[in-house]
Parts: sequence; structure tokens; C-alpha cells
Amino acid sequence: MDTNKDDITDFFKRLDRSSFIDNEFKDLAGLNRPLPIGFGQTISQPSLVLEMTLALELDKNCKVLEIGTGSGYQTALLAEFSKAVYTVERIPELSKNAKQKLNMLGYRNIFYCIGDGSQGWEEHAPFDRIIITAAAGKMPEKLMDQLKPEGVAIAPVGPRGCQDLLKISKSKNGAIKPESLGKVTFVEMKGEYEWDQ
Repeated sequence: MDTNKDDITDFFKRLDRSSFIDNEFKDLAGLNRPLPIGFGQTISQPSLVLEMTLALELDKNCKVLEIGTGSGYQTALLAEFSKAVYTVERIPELSKNAKQKLNMLGYRNIFYCIGDGSQGWEEHAPFDRIIITAAAGKMPEKLMDQLKPEGVAIAPVGPRGCQDLLKISKSKNGAIKPESLGKVTFVEMKGEYEWDQ
């Protein structure tokens, strides 16, 4: 059974976004806008983080793959409402900082990998849910291969400057069905699905 959306929304309202920001933008954490976290990366606007989390249809049996640990803000929401989160971040400093913060919050169901997120985390596949927090230039097929049948993925897909936020459902027989939830702008996913390829 899916987690009650009210439970996710209530937790989201209590989660202090400022605790995931370590720079001069910390005082702006209450604004509904993306903010820089260093290394050319951002912490997404809170309303979008909530929308993506709700669209995943999480439950406490879910094994989730997150591509782009970033600040760890999205990761906390995933960890609170799923069985386990496998999160991949290409920038070591961001992964280390996020792990420290999430450990301090008491999460012990998060597993961290520093590497190329475009390749997913094959060792622990398949996953019930996949969330991608950087924009892919085209459908990231290698990641979709790691999604279980009847699983759900959320991914921004499209060109530089404007992407479709896709909710991707996988059928029992492995067919992929994408549905656009609207237009978004994310930083680029590096690796196999970056924009210049």
C-alpha cells in the first residue's frame, strides 16, 4: 500500500531545508527556489522535491535508486518513506557532506556510491523506484533496465534549459510508459545521457 500523501507532506513541512545548505545561501532556504550548493550543483526548489516524491508512490517495501545525492535533502524524504535508498553521486565532496548530515538525522537505510550516475547501480538492481535529479538528454535506458516490472521512475528528460519531468511506469512485461508531469529545468546529468551526446 502506498504511503499516505498527507504523511509525506507533513514530514516535508517539518524537514529543515537550511540544514542541507552550508554556504551563503543558507538564509534563503525558506524560499521556493533552487539554490547553489557548490560544484555547479543546486538544491531543488522545495515544491518540486515534494512533487517528485509524491509521484514516486513510495511505500515501506520500496528499494529506491536515487541518481544525484546532491545536498541529501531529497534523499531524506526517500529514506523516511521507503525500505532502502541507494544513492549515487559523482562529486565526492557532496556525497560525503550529504552522508554526514543524513547520519546525524539517524538514517541507517541509505547506501552511498560515488560514481557515474548514468550507469545506475547494477550491483543492487532491480529497484522498485528510481528518481533522477539531473536532466538526461534522452531516455536513460540503462537506468530503466534497472527498474523492476511494475516499478515507477521519475526523471527530467530533454534539452538544455527546459525538460519534461517524466513519470515512467514499467509494465509486467517490461514496456516503458512515460507521462509528462510538466516542464522543469535541472542541471545536466553527466555521463552517457548528457546533452552534448
